[in-house]
This record gives sequence, C-alpha cells and structure tokens, in this order.
Amino acid sequence: MRKKELYQKVIEYFQTAMPVAETELHYSNPFELLIAVILSAQCTDKRVNMITPPLFRDFPTPEALAATTPEIVFEYIRSVSYPNNKAKHLVGMAQMLVRDFQSTVPDTLEELIKLPGVGRKTANVIQSVVFNKAAMAVDTHVFRVSHRIGLVPRTCTTPLATEKQLVKYIPESLIPTAHHWLILHGRYVCTARAPKCESCGLNGICKESLKSSSGLSMTKN
Repeated sequence: MRKKELYQKVIEYFQTAMPVAETELHYSNPFELLIAVILSAQCTDKRVNMITPPLFRDFPTPEALAATTPEIVFEYIRSVSYPNNKAKHLVGMAQMLVRDFQSTVPDTLEELIKLPGVGRKTANVIQSVVFNKAAMAVDTHVFRVSHRIGLVPRTCTTPLATEKQLVKYIPESLIPTAHHWLILHGRYVCTARAPKCESCGLNGICKESLKSSSGLSMTKN
C-alpha cells in the first residue's frame, strides 16, 4: 500500500471511530494548560489532573506563581515525576511570562521554547490545543503508534524526524486533531506492552499487524 493511501485509510478510520479527540488534561485557560503540560512530562494525565486543582486555585495567574518559590510549589506537585525540577520550571516559567510576555502565553514555537520546562513537544501541544495551529507534538505514544502503523519509516529515529514525516502527509487542517488521535490510540489500544490488536480497527492496515499475520501464516504452512 502506498504511503498516501495508508494515511488516507488511517485518517478515515479515526474520523469515524474517534470524531471527538482532545486532550485529557483538565484546564480552563492557556496558563493552566501550560502548567499541566509541563507537569505531564513522563507522568500520566490522570496523575496531573489529581494534583492541579489546588495548584490552580492557589496560583491562578502568572503573577501569583511567579511570586512564590519552588519549595512551596513542590508541596503541591510532589507526587508527579521529577517534582524538584518541575517546581523550578513552573516558577521560572511564570516569572518569564510576567517579565517578557505581559503575563500572556505566547503562540509561537520560538517564544514558547524560551520558557523554562518547555521543549518542542510541550510547545507544539500549546500551539495545537490553545491556538489550533498545525503543530504535531510527538510524545512516546505518537512515536510508537506512527511507527507500528507504518506512517513513518524506521529511519525516523527521533521525535523531530517523526513529526516532520507526519505533517508532510496529514492535511494541515487535521493535524491538531490527528495529534490526539494518535495519543489516545496509543494510550488505550496500541499500548506499549500489550497492544489490543485483535480489537483494533486498523488491524489489516497496520504494518505491525500485517507483519504478525504474515508470520502466523508462514508458521501454519
């Protein structure tokens, strides 16, 4: 199957199976989402959603968060991964928002990655979710799923290479949604250790499933 045809079939499947696809992080404004995404690095959305309500309540603005200390923030986020570093990043991020961005979350990759704790993946999430830009954030789920399905070649060994390949073939208007399609598919169906291939709607299209069925057929013969 040609690459373009594969992408078309995968997109058609997700449009039918997952017409509504959005972040599972809880937030009510761009500043809260930025905090949540920073906290979600190597941590589950479920855990982040458990700890953010008190944090959002007590530090509702960049000014409030900028005025506190990493030691105080640590007490709110101690159950996430790498709480010491993330506490420092959150306070530093808020201070930079106040100092350099008039307390407003910026909307470009170049400005977002200047913020402490914000790398390309986090910046792309903010661009996609908040500003509906054609930015593809590649986390572990997106990386794994896109390789298994065959959307990207094995030579795409980095998140950036994977991102470039995906945005090359996915229509620009669908990129913000496609990001969530791949994440949610990886989170609940194409899981890392025990993918649910037998119940996956992409079975028969997915490169990994075709490889497995081919191997099984050869064994039977």
